[in-house]
Amino acid sequence: MKKINGIDNFSLSCESIITIGTFDGVHKGHQKILKKIVDDSKKLNLKSIVLTFFPHPRTVLNPKTPLKLINTIGERKSHFENLGIDILITHPFDKNFSELSPEEFVRDILITKLNVKKILIGYDHRFGKNRVAGIDDLKKLALKYKFDVNEISVEEQNNVSISSTKIRNSINEGKIEIAKSFLGYNYTIKGKVIKGNMIGRTLGFPTANLEIKENYKLLPKNGVYLIYTLLEEQIYYGMMNIGIKPTLKSNKQTIEVNLFGWGKDIYDQSIQIFVLKFIRDEKKFSSLNKLTNQIKIDKKTCLEYIKKK
Repeated sequence: MKKINGIDNFSLSCESIITIGTFDGVHKGHQKILKKIVDDSKKLNLKSIVLTFFPHPRTVLNPKTPLKLINTIGERKSHFENLGIDILITHPFDKNFSELSPEEFVRDILITKLNVKKILIGYDHRFGKNRVAGIDDLKKLALKYKFDVNEISVEEQNNVSISSTKIRNSINEGKIEIAKSFLGYNYTIKGKVIKGNMIGRTLGFPTANLEIKENYKLLPKNGVYLIYTLLEEQIYYGMMNIGIKPTLKSNKQTIEVNLFGWGKDIYDQSIQIFVLKFIRDEKKFSSLNKLTNQIKIDKKTCLEYIKKK
């Protein structure tokens, strides 16, 4: 997959089929569009293109209410590549870009730069200044500029429409299994292992403390989770605590992972955590002994779930 950062200095001589959007989560609804683009590109001998944006347009247009994202930009790129897209264009979304009229966007970007012959787009896609244009406007412009528009209907899961917003809400609420059912894959967190205060080790549960550099990454609500990761090409299950460690009178949010059966040093390594299930809310305990006893219960609960898998 060819990765292009910014469309200003890019143009395509061959004809293309394209879809456009932020694609946060690259969920099942997105995957339906992306798989069709790849299939159609092969049938019609067109280059398959995804035009996406970073930062998220809502963050630029509503800076007072910044949006946490399901995927980091790196995670999103990996999903596109795995789905077989030919060209990924990640364009910086800014005020100037948001001022383009619907026709300017179609004429100057899609036709002049990307040589578009077919567009696959979600039924609810909006574009142009103030998001004034919808699918019907795009179809009118398609007649003028001679390209085809294929509208993709809403993807549904158990009669509930799938959306990035619903997935974000599920993750925020710790409903990890619901999020997975919409995403079609396990929600993940990737970070660098850094040194913590070693309290977990003294309690008999050594932890890997994760540092996530992308501050826009959405994290589940504070609490304990069943997780797994891949180390040395093997799966290791474990439990993860996200929170401020109230028993230890901390006020800084941390992400700590205790891996079952792993005893090696992994400081400074980057690891990917696959989040499987919410176990319990974070709680303040009256003593370290009571905290230790609860962690033992948490581990037992996690091991019981693992046996059922």
